[in-house]
Amino acid sequence: MRNISVEEFRASCAAAQNLEIVERKGKGHPDSICDAVMDRISVNLSGEYLQRFGTILHHNTDKCLLVAGETAGIFGGGMVVNPMLLVIGDRATFEVEGEEIDVCGIAIDTATGWFDENLRFVKPEHVDYQVELKPGSSELTDIFRRGGELLGANDTSAAVGYAPLSFTERMVMDTEKYLNSAGFKEKYPESGEDIKVMGVRRGKNFDMTVAMPLIDTFVESEEHYFRMKDDLLDAMQVYMADYLEEKEVSVNTSLKLNNLDVPGRGLEGIYTSVTGTSAEDADCGQVGRGNRVNGIISLTRPASSEAAAGKNPVSHVGKIYNILSHRIADRIHTNVPDVEEAYVWLLSDIGVPIDQPKVAAAQLVMKKGAVESVREEVTEVIDTELENIRQFTMELARGMISLY
Repeated sequence: MRNISVEEFRASCAAAQNLEIVERKGKGHPDSICDAVMDRISVNLSGEYLQRFGTILHHNTDKCLLVAGETAGIFGGGMVVNPMLLVIGDRATFEVEGEEIDVCGIAIDTATGWFDENLRFVKPEHVDYQVELKPGSSELTDIFRRGGELLGANDTSAAVGYAPLSFTERMVMDTEKYLNSAGFKEKYPESGEDIKVMGVRRGKNFDMTVAMPLIDTFVESEEHYFRMKDDLLDAMQVYMADYLEEKEVSVNTSLKLNNLDVPGRGLEGIYTSVTGTSAEDADCGQVGRGNRVNGIISLTRPASSEAAAGKNPVSHVGKIYNILSHRIADRIHTNVPDVEEAYVWLLSDIGVPIDQPKVAAAQLVMKKGAVESVREEVTEVIDTELENIRQFTMELARGMISLY
């Protein structure tokens, strides 16, 4: 028997509240870079461990600092003066019965591959690497030696997830994805990847502010920058109008792009970039400071405190429960009639198998009827997801679920 409870959520759903504030950091944001690279390192280490030893060994690659470099911006194309530094840290398994694993090599190869695939103007010489991964403690590594179908939780940790996303949340997330899509970059190659979208809805008024650098290779002058900016803003306004029409949503909208710009100040008054990311000279990054595992930072929702990216996928509940809570909430909302919104809370007990949380609680906002009418169905959804948690952890290990 699992510790499952189902009760009413004593508040209105997010869409019915007067205020929503939602942020999304694009893939070129320094924090997003750290999350993406470190989680891919975990995925690649998991694959190496599985291939060579038939099991995922102890590792947590969830500590990272991206130290900003230095650039010299110039109209028509600047240069990187000092490279960025990616510090890769925490713990991993380096040796099994005398057989060594090239953890540091895997980490660096993974990082360089990610930059090459995702940031068009970051060259290999633009990033230096410092690997600070070390072997784990004896007690935590022993969790992996104990065996069994499911490992024990490596921590006492709580998580919360919710579903569905509100219109505001989806609008913010989809806008960043559109601006960083291959099609948009092909049409507007001057647009950088370090995109930040901030949306606020107050009743029927929706305001969105976007920060997106223009690659200075494409910028001939200050006047040219503002002409290109106007074109980008027009494209974004068309996208927003089409999006509202498709979703059949009626709100009053306003949209701003690069609101810090000041004409007449040359390069100092406009947002340009050599590489497309502010990590080149302006902003450092860390794991856990970017988007939550559902892809957004929604300030009016409950949120988990764990940084999930890079944690191991088979025993670290800071990763597993963080993402699973959102999946369970989505399954409840999708499969159980009359549930308007679902919140799911999971709490682990260190050392106890991960399919046996100390708390598994659902809190529901109902469209109609009482929670009691769906309690059995909701309990079955939660129980089924926990029963199949082994399959879920393998999806995490293979990188099949986005964490950012």
